[in-house]
Amino acid sequence: MKNTSRLKGKRAAAIMIVGTASNSGKTLITAGLCRYFSRRGLKVMPYKAQNMSLNSFVTAEGGEIGRAQAFQARACGVKPHTDMNPVLLKPLGDCTSQIVINGKAYSNMSAGHYYDNSWIVNEAFAALDRLMERCDLVIMEGAGSPAEINIEERDFVNMRAAAHAGASVLLVADIDRGGVFASIYGTVKLVKPSYQSLFKGIIINKFRGDKALLGSGPADISKLCGVPVLGVMPFLNGLTIEEEDSVVLDYRKSTGMGSALIDIAVIKLPRMSNYTDFLALETEKSVSLRYISSVEELGGTPDLVIIPGSKNTIEDMRFLNESGLAACIIGSARKGIPVFGICGGFQMLGLEISDPFHVEGETANTPGLGLLPLRTELRPHKELAQVKGTTLKSFRFAAPGTPFTGYEIHCGVTTPLPAPDNAALAINERGTKNGLTEATGVISGDGLVFGTYVHGIFDSDNLRAGLIQYLHSAKGVEMTQSPCGVSYEDAVEKSIDAIALAIAENIDTSYIRALIR
Repeated sequence: MKNTSRLKGKRAAAIMIVGTASNSGKTLITAGLCRYFSRRGLKVMPYKAQNMSLNSFVTAEGGEIGRAQAFQARACGVKPHTDMNPVLLKPLGDCTSQIVINGKAYSNMSAGHYYDNSWIVNEAFAALDRLMERCDLVIMEGAGSPAEINIEERDFVNMRAAAHAGASVLLVADIDRGGVFASIYGTVKLVKPSYQSLFKGIIINKFRGDKALLGSGPADISKLCGVPVLGVMPFLNGLTIEEEDSVVLDYRKSTGMGSALIDIAVIKLPRMSNYTDFLALETEKSVSLRYISSVEELGGTPDLVIIPGSKNTIEDMRFLNESGLAACIIGSARKGIPVFGICGGFQMLGLEISDPFHVEGETANTPGLGLLPLRTELRPHKELAQVKGTTLKSFRFAAPGTPFTGYEIHCGVTTPLPAPDNAALAINERGTKNGLTEATGVISGDGLVFGTYVHGIFDSDNLRAGLIQYLHSAKGVEMTQSPCGVSYEDAVEKSIDAIALAIAENIDTSYIRALIR
């Protein structure tokens, strides 16, 4: 395909990807199309009007969006921007979510109160309009299914957004879970008649086996719905990609081969956020990474225990105590097993978490695990920043000066108690403020308990390699291969390319190209 960039000043074309259900593959199909068209000369940008997720990303300007849209922006070769996901809902529990508008936390709302705020829809569509003035093609992603008749009048993420953009809608149907033809027919026919004409194509996704087994099914459903089937996507294995929500962990208890030498246990908190912090560790062939939620699952001797981020630190600290995991984590540290905490997990490692402003709820304070000499006070202001830095000599898991990058998303102010050399990291870039070195991260006196606010720290190849080498050495086993044989960033890029290639080989892309001309 030759460069088909549209004339400057014209409103962008738009394609909307909707699904027959959640987890049908919308995010990956959107990312694959973003890469496909951006590699063919178009300036492409992703968009999702509203995302509900505890996996978020911080833009260069300090705004918070869903990680799925950051991933899709990467597929486009553009920097993530808050216009790509203007409304982000971060569930807090009890039918309440933190509402993030245009990258900034606005308020905590119940579902009923949220739907009473029609101005939020205006903000979402204003962001879409801005995107459409800045690029050639916007590839939009819907949420769940567009045929949820119980919320049809309130749904501005699917067909209403498509209509606003004048988008051609492609329906993605997951054949792996069964009932694909019924789900296609039901989705198309349950959508409002005024919206049904927006459907321009169907993609059958996640097919395993010989496509000939589908027989006349695709042609028959096309006739029944009046919408062509554009192709059948195979089930793609071995991708290094971030799933949108932690629900996937219900189907994936552990990663790694049976021969993996290093056992890493991540505590699956009820309100866990940004579990994507650990995807890079999952890619290491010598590592088995387990998500555990009970004492029995933890077992006695993991090589590393990690407490992840949390959207409600105090409630998840209560979970650790009531489940018995708190005592087990303390016992692991006393046995000399390294214990890491990221963001909310970092706060839990300290002596106390206080909430005088009731940021998370009515509980004013709660004791932490007491493994690090620090106290945390939760405050309404949310810190949002991309960071770069290096490790200090006290961080025994990598050589001093090892570089890392990441981002911070937190509402707490953590104060380490006076102690010599307990800082583990040095940050020299925070957002747009560069040139000032800031000691951060806290490590215990014995060097085995470590906490930081930096998300994504394990994505840094050299730091991750140092950690894996340390864990092998501490266990007294030799490494049969070097860690980080392929950089994490390269693995993600190759995965996006693989999705785009699968689309090119299995989907009628010439038909889609005609839709955007």
